[in-house]
Amino acid sequence: MTIRTLLYLFSTTIIMFSCKSDPLSDMKKTELMSHGFPIAMYVPEGAVIQKTDLGVMQDLTIKAKKNYYVQIFSSDLLTLDKKVVMNEKLVEAKSHRYFSKIISEEDDGFIFEKNVDGILNYDFRYVKIQGDKEFVFQTGLVGNYSEDDVKAMYASVK
Repeated sequence: MTIRTLLYLFSTTIIMFSCKSDPLSDMKKTELMSHGFPIAMYVPEGAVIQKTDLGVMQDLTIKAKKNYYVQIFSSDLLTLDKKVVMNEKLVEAKSHRYFSKIISEEDDGFIFEKNVDGILNYDFRYVKIQGDKEFVFQTGLVGNYSEDDVKAMYASVK
């Protein structure tokens, strides 16, 4: 084999292994208005969507597969300043007993790590303000999610 052939094979292998699949490839954009939430997001095929009225807020859960469970809380706005809302969510996450570190942070949300006795679990918060409502997205309250699971859920709500 020539050096040129070896370099070609090597670079092809590197490219194949460094490319990740699109986390939204097996999801479809879904309008949630039929559930009382005037928003859209990407949802896996066959997902179960359930709404619960908690009085001061509405809770919409979207479950699919073992590794996809998104919970959305909708409530009346207390402020129009998204930075204030995001700061509150960040302070809440960091004050959690098992909070470990922020993985990524954007203007509208963040992904963070929790360390429960040496077991790593990941979560996220994402905020949308629409009209007079605040929508806060996060992983479902029950479950253990990998960083890749949470990155896919986060991508689906953006």
